[in-house]
Amino acid sequence: MIDLYYWTTPNGHKITMFLEEAGLPYRIIPVSIGTGEQFKPEFLAISPNNRIPAIVDNAPSDGGAPVSVFESGAILLYLADKVGQFIPGDLRGRADVLQWLFWQMAGLGPMAGQNHHFGQYAPEKIPYAITRYVNETNRLYGVLNKRLADREFVAGEYSIADMACYPWTVLYERQGQNLQDFPHLARWMEAIKARPGTIRAYARAKEINTAPTVSDAAKKILFGQTAAVVKP
Repeated sequence: MIDLYYWTTPNGHKITMFLEEAGLPYRIIPVSIGTGEQFKPEFLAISPNNRIPAIVDNAPSDGGAPVSVFESGAILLYLADKVGQFIPGDLRGRADVLQWLFWQMAGLGPMAGQNHHFGQYAPEKIPYAITRYVNETNRLYGVLNKRLADREFVAGEYSIADMACYPWTVLYERQGQNLQDFPHLARWMEAIKARPGTIRAYARAKEINTAPTVSDAAKKILFGQTAAVVKP
């Protein structure tokens, strides 16, 4: 059984998508990040960066004690290796998936995240910041669109690279992007959206978070954190 510490963000969706695709038994433990549950000691023991998602694998492949993993990319890789699915076993195929997984973790996710922040949540609308991150998101969409021009999925067959990227592109309108400019990416998105695992994953999100808005109180918790939140 996998215990999934989860909230309904793009990074959270990555893991429910994997678990549904793989058919692994799992239990969701909601972590309401807008109310500060990510700072509870029991969660920090698993995820010291006070971010979701995190998992505890109660039946690791080595038969030993439960294994905890935080960071969505690390979780995807851990789970793919656990079940032997969604990442190739050969050297070149594995490297191909890994480079696009890291591309998402280092590029698409952070840049789209800053796009969301300055465009949707920042108390002051700063034109330079908004333009900067909308344009960088646009560039990254272009990279992904070009990659998908001659293949069905990011690394050939459906993999953790696709699961990592897809939840961040679902929010394209909020990111100031027009899918008509990226036809290969749009085709890829429709293919993933129609997968039963994706449908089930996003249905779980609606069960967990019935009011997906960010209140002013939640903004104070979510944004502007310093080292003071990391208690010794």
